[in-house]
Amino acid sequence: MTIKIPFLLCIVLSLFSVAFSEENKKNSGPLSVERIFKNKEFSSKGFSARWSDDGSEYLYLKEPEGGQKGKDIRSFNVLTNKESILVKAASLVPSDNNNPLTIEGYAFSKDGAYLLIYTNSKRVWRRNTRGDYWVLDRGSGELRKIGGEARPSSLQFAKFSPDSKKVAYVMNKNIFVEDLLDHSIKALTNDRSKGIINGTSDWVYEEELGVRDGFRWSPDSQAIAYWQFDERSVRKHTMIDNVSGLYPKLKTFGYPKVGQRNAICRIGVKRLDADKTVWAKTSDDLRNHYIAKMQWSEGSGELIIQQLNRSQDTNTLFKVNPDNGSVNVILKEHDEAWVYANSELYWKENNTIFTWMSDRNGWRHAYLCSSDGKKIKPITPGDFDVIKLLSTPKNDDDYYFIASPEDPSQRYLYSVNSEGKEIKKITPDSEIKGTHRYSISPTGKHALLTSSNSETPPITKLVTLPEHKVVKVLEDNSELKKQFNSLKKRPVEFFYVDIGDGNLLHAKCIKPPDFNPKNKYPLLVYVYGEPVGQVVRDSWGGSGHLWHLMLAQQGYVVMSFDNRGSASPRGRSWRKASNNKIGILPPMDQAAAVKRVLKDRPYLDSSRVGSWGWSGGGSMSLNAIFKYPDLYKTAIAVAAVPNQRHYDTIYQERYMGLPGENQKAYYEGSPINYAHQLKGNLLIIHGALDDNCHYQTFEKLIDRLVSHNKKFSMMTYPRGTHSVSEGKNTTLHLYNLMTDYLKKSL
Repeated sequence: MTIKIPFLLCIVLSLFSVAFSEENKKNSGPLSVERIFKNKEFSSKGFSARWSDDGSEYLYLKEPEGGQKGKDIRSFNVLTNKESILVKAASLVPSDNNNPLTIEGYAFSKDGAYLLIYTNSKRVWRRNTRGDYWVLDRGSGELRKIGGEARPSSLQFAKFSPDSKKVAYVMNKNIFVEDLLDHSIKALTNDRSKGIINGTSDWVYEEELGVRDGFRWSPDSQAIAYWQFDERSVRKHTMIDNVSGLYPKLKTFGYPKVGQRNAICRIGVKRLDADKTVWAKTSDDLRNHYIAKMQWSEGSGELIIQQLNRSQDTNTLFKVNPDNGSVNVILKEHDEAWVYANSELYWKENNTIFTWMSDRNGWRHAYLCSSDGKKIKPITPGDFDVIKLLSTPKNDDDYYFIASPEDPSQRYLYSVNSEGKEIKKITPDSEIKGTHRYSISPTGKHALLTSSNSETPPITKLVTLPEHKVVKVLEDNSELKKQFNSLKKRPVEFFYVDIGDGNLLHAKCIKPPDFNPKNKYPLLVYVYGEPVGQVVRDSWGGSGHLWHLMLAQQGYVVMSFDNRGSASPRGRSWRKASNNKIGILPPMDQAAAVKRVLKDRPYLDSSRVGSWGWSGGGSMSLNAIFKYPDLYKTAIAVAAVPNQRHYDTIYQERYMGLPGENQKAYYEGSPINYAHQLKGNLLIIHGALDDNCHYQTFEKLIDRLVSHNKKFSMMTYPRGTHSVSEGKNTTLHLYNLMTDYLKKSL
């Protein structure tokens, strides 16, 4: 039987086929900076959700039906598999506006009667942590902005009291408490000096210790514990904004550089009905200790504080009596190199034990400690690093953790019982090889899983635990995957490089799609190399990875190596090998790796080797071309630190010690001191408003290069901070600049 297709339909189908073919051709065409950074053709979609306190449902935002503005707050019950709308967008419309509030953050009170909305945010250093807060009374439907007559976008870190009767927040560096019934506002602190900060942090604590939200409600809602900083004697750094007005604008802030004075930092407890703050007696020298973590113990009503000494080789865990400030030492963690504050301290079994992470046996492992610290036992034995211990507050039977014993570039979920036995890999082999991130419910029975690798955009699912049964797929980025797969490219190669003396560096390589081993290709090394980073990762790399694929399409081989002293999960000796050797051992390893791949891979052109990196990677690229001028022909350094003496106390002293104790290493690790050895092509790039790695150091490097009569290229972005992304077309301009420079120089 022959089916006849109408002539007109044939024409339509033919036109559709041509259009589809043209679109396919367009999507599969060569990558460009414009496609990646301007048109953002390869942006992935995420699924953001949070678990309810009891773990029975996850909450998320979704556009309302019918094309209405705003977003509903919805829930999905994992026990009944039913979705419901908790708060409609229409309930979040202020009386003086026709549009719902833009939800940038939200929280429900513990009794569920109120909803707190965070909106209209403004940036404070790295993140948008200052904005407006609104409270919705879910019973009456009243929507009210908190803060009284506060100016717009002036509140920080608002949160409900545990008894759901009050909201506390920071405004103008002081803490306020607002009653939800009578709307009265009380100043909990009232310091008017510009140098006193309550409830949030100074610059260096935020950048290096992650202290932003600087206060905590007591479990009984009768007190608030908070960080206080006195930075009046901290030397100030000044940035100049030359483009925002007729005259330059100055921004001055406390920034303690290596060897300089820190702010005085202490923890106070203020009862709502008391006149004075009780100060924790953690140290007699508050300027030279860092209070890195603080939380309330649910069971005892005491404060738990982690304090680092200035050299950061000892972390002391205290219990603090909130009534008089007296302290008891629970335990001390010491390492000859350095220690980190413990972000995986979870109280278990009715607060009788807690988890603790330590390198003490040569690998990063989880331990269970008695509440007094006298008993400690390992629960994750083995020759591998526990990358992250996950929180499951309502589950005391099994402990879940992320590890990857076989491949440091990947991440998988494992479990172990409280006796430290029966370690099981939970992520099944049927899942993709790569990186798996889990947000586990409080009960430990379900998880939101996001998986990706270098060839697969993120896929988010709801799974059961420990069976790992997929309940539903929440986002698969299928269209992006098709578009990505249509590109002309080769899979990323992961391998090891033997640099001698038994040291194997993990590496990855991106080759041109039409690679021919008989040809000669320039080699570009993307580097970071500092102790807080790992670049050889088998995960979705976003726009940065796409730019490297674009360069490969244009004929470059792009490689990365994780040197000793990087954050690769390969044991304590590996991760802490660069102690007192930042800028010394890492570039040595990088150079050894380059020499080895040039020897092992004849298709690499030894006369065309380049290095590029950002921040610490920028410093590494400077060290590369200055210290190994006959190996590297080209380097691009973005937002680098040419002189370690100009960086902050907490970061640089952690890895290098005080300059008086390690003066020679500070000199040898700072690339500016080797600028006279430059032979090749150098492009240095910096944002004029970089509060992290200062423009001052950029200008000092320029001055040093000029003094040695060295030729180089430079670019300043007047509005750029450390991300060099501020201002119209800045990111597009930056990557076009680097692309063109590589074409000319490499």
